[in-house]
Amino acid sequence: MDILADLNPAQREAVEAIEGPVLILAGPGSGKTRVITHRVAYLVRVVGVNPRRIMAVTFTNKAAREMEARLNQLVSSSVKDLTLGTFHAICARILRIEGRAIDINPQYVIYDDDDQISLLKRCLQELNLDPNQYAPRSIQSAITAAKSRMLTPADYLQHSRSYFEEVVQRVYEHYQKLLTDSSALDFDDLLMKTVQLFRQNPDILERYQSRYLHIQVDEFQDTNLVQYEMMKQLAGKHRNICVVGDPDQSIYSWRSADLRNILNFEKDYPDAKVVLLEQNYRSTQKILEAASHVISTNQQRKKKKLWTENEAGSPPAVIETYTEMEEAQFVVSEIDKLVSRGEVNPGDCAVMYRTNAQSRALEEAFIRYGMPYKLVAGTRFYERREVKDIIAYLRLVQNPYDSVSLLRIINVPARGIGQRSLDELIQWARSQDVPEYRGLQLLAGYKKGDPDLPFSPRTVKTLSGFAVMMEELIANSREMSILGLFDAVVKSSGYRHYLSGLVDGDDRWENILELRGVAQEYRDFPPGEGLSAFLEAVALVSDVDDLEEKVETVTLITLHQAKGLEFPVVFIVGMEDGILPHFRSIDDPEQLEEERRLCYVGITRARKRVYLVRAFRRRFMGSSTVNQPSRFLKDIPPELLSEGASWDGEDRQLEAPATTWSHEGESTYDAPELRPGDHVSHAQFGEGIVVSCQPVKNDAEVVVAFDGAGVKRLLLSFAKLEKM
Repeated sequence: MDILADLNPAQREAVEAIEGPVLILAGPGSGKTRVITHRVAYLVRVVGVNPRRIMAVTFTNKAAREMEARLNQLVSSSVKDLTLGTFHAICARILRIEGRAIDINPQYVIYDDDDQISLLKRCLQELNLDPNQYAPRSIQSAITAAKSRMLTPADYLQHSRSYFEEVVQRVYEHYQKLLTDSSALDFDDLLMKTVQLFRQNPDILERYQSRYLHIQVDEFQDTNLVQYEMMKQLAGKHRNICVVGDPDQSIYSWRSADLRNILNFEKDYPDAKVVLLEQNYRSTQKILEAASHVISTNQQRKKKKLWTENEAGSPPAVIETYTEMEEAQFVVSEIDKLVSRGEVNPGDCAVMYRTNAQSRALEEAFIRYGMPYKLVAGTRFYERREVKDIIAYLRLVQNPYDSVSLLRIINVPARGIGQRSLDELIQWARSQDVPEYRGLQLLAGYKKGDPDLPFSPRTVKTLSGFAVMMEELIANSREMSILGLFDAVVKSSGYRHYLSGLVDGDDRWENILELRGVAQEYRDFPPGEGLSAFLEAVALVSDVDDLEEKVETVTLITLHQAKGLEFPVVFIVGMEDGILPHFRSIDDPEQLEEERRLCYVGITRARKRVYLVRAFRRRFMGSSTVNQPSRFLKDIPPELLSEGASWDGEDRQLEAPATTWSHEGESTYDAPELRPGDHVSHAQFGEGIVVSCQPVKNDAEVVVAFDGAGVKRLLLSFAKLEKM
């Protein structure tokens, strides 16, 4: 197979550029993943580079899986020898192996967002700081920003300029102490500690530099300073570093991504070869032209001209509605029309928005009209209470000094250990200068009647019983596979019985079984190793990783989460100044440019159709506001928009509640005549009984009591009910 056969000239140039630093500027839909995978395949199959000497870094597990699948087809079994994964996964692997050099326990646990907030709340409590005055989220953001600049607590103190920053420094210092006591790292630590490891141990760095002859980094515009520093360290010897990205798609400055990394790459590597990937394979010509006009105003960018051999396609449609409820109704109506005509399936459609709060009106409309949808960034599987509980048990087995996990499950299921007993345990353990779990072990050694018994006999018995149970599970972990250990945890903890007493216990038990299915993937690992691999994998899952590739329901998703995805039909709602661009960014030139990039990313997710929808009046943040059309709409020449679109290039206000759309008569569904008491069936909600059916314009509103889904209010033409 000719590795280069199906590449265009620019892609071929990017694949064959293997010596020295390379910057690939890849426009949306330009075949970036194909280039990255073919480049690795070219190095292995044509140049003869040992796969073990190649590192390929991605930003999401989803992207890593896609790359691995493609490479399996191109280079077969050699893929297993590659270092392929996200920044965090690769750093986690390095620290497991080398972390002892900077006093990191190889059995460390990774604290996710919820764990960090829990620990920060504890820090505020122990430092006598009011969480209402110093919000844990704000503290967390400040600490993340500090770590992205490689600032330790001591360094941060030198940079403090306000009282709030002094408070952050105190919390940051205590937070790091508690992390260390728990043998835990947060996500920012994975990156920062790896750079520290290399800085403080030149011999370790030299070993990794010698190993990796070629390094390539995807989504380089999203790297922060720590990630950039790490890549410079690893590429310091051979200098064969290839970075791929697009400054026009840099939308994560709030995560400390630094656009300057890609804009200044040629300054750091003056001999870098630059390759432009400008041919778009995803979108129609008119969608590309509209997107190009939107982004062209930005100053912080590297110019490129997107083009395509695809058809001209339908022009983007700009739609005005009166309220956010009518905006949502238009979206549902238009999707129903496209599906009814056979032009698309529901899963081909995505509705994108700037803020999570905008999903409320959309969800209400989808539910009311009986149209199934998938909300990305709802309650993620790994954030569900029962899933986190079992993971906490397993984390405590792996690392008994994980205080966040200990405090989470010590009384779940209930064992009679109240908050007062927990507070006393924490204080007593601190007085003994030992972690909480070691305190439990000491209590288990006390005998009834000892004069210095620190708690009541009943409390000591309960706490000791928990310690004995955990000691047995820890001993089992040295001999059992991850599946055997998983089952032992569920049984010993009494968690199955605990769920049986909850109203939604069966649903929660199904989630436990789903988690067990994930653990099953590690059943062939040796005892101990399977547990570590499983916990590391679930800790590194991200929002978009949970998004199924093929799902026949409409996707509701934020613009930030949509990056890297594509859909035949895209609706971007809230195209108003104050929403997109967001009101907090309008007065900041750099932030305004990022908002423009966000709009550009949204438009370029579409393959065939894109709708830019706005509401004249919107209830936002508790008040009703009248917003001007988004300034980004003015960047699109009127001749590029669909005929009859309500946007005419000028600011204007609607004179009366009116919209430019109507769903009357559009549906081809032949609705049955329904009366109260009729039995009906719905594709999503199952069987139910009609409560009422009232005429509404050219339609009817039907209220149905479903057996499992409760009472739903539906529009008859959309609900597609079957009379039984």
